[in-house]
Amino acid sequence: MSIRIILADDHKLFCEGLLSMLEGQSDLEVIATAPDGNTVANLARELSPDMVIVDIGMPNLNGIEAARRIAAENPSIKIIALSMHSDKRFVAEMFKAGASAYILKDCVFEELISAIHSVMEGNPYVSPALTKMVIKDYIKNLHQDNSSAFEVLTAREREVLQLLAEGKTTRQIASSLFVSEKTVESHRRQVMRKLGINSVAGLIKYAIREGLTTLEE
Repeated sequence: MSIRIILADDHKLFCEGLLSMLEGQSDLEVIATAPDGNTVANLARELSPDMVIVDIGMPNLNGIEAARRIAAENPSIKIIALSMHSDKRFVAEMFKAGASAYILKDCVFEELISAIHSVMEGNPYVSPALTKMVIKDYIKNLHQDNSSAFEVLTAREREVLQLLAEGKTTRQIASSLFVSEKTVESHRRQVMRKLGINSVAGLIKYAIREGLTTLEE
């Protein structure tokens, strides 16, 4: 029986290329693709795939938050993070969100296939390119580092922060999250208070540093 996969990446050419290669494997079936975190979370809920391969840096809802949502709604779905980021914070947060593997985008295709089969057998997988020191540091500090956005802010506050950093207006954010503009403003004030940041520019820099947005400094 084929492994049913949903592939999520906002880079269309990369997604199409990976889709083509995965479909060339007799035991793999890509049942859907998604360009952002909200879409992949919704598709996972509707289609109940065996696995989701998700990029971290995606618009509207980043891969870490999408993984957290998917894992909470259906823990049986295996999650593989496929990212260009080797920063230990991203590795740590993806595993805490429920991922079973973290693969760097510059890996060879065979490594991804190995990771898929390893995860389906119940084993975690991390790209060899990520040094042992990084992994050991992650394990050591997993429950000690309370300073990241994923510890300080609530899930809704992180969503508001990401959308704000992506240039969305209060009205657009309210429409996207199905809440009032007053609620969005309240979340924004809470985020600023918790982070000790008093400007939108400061919030944007923080969101970039914490990997909540795909924007580049």
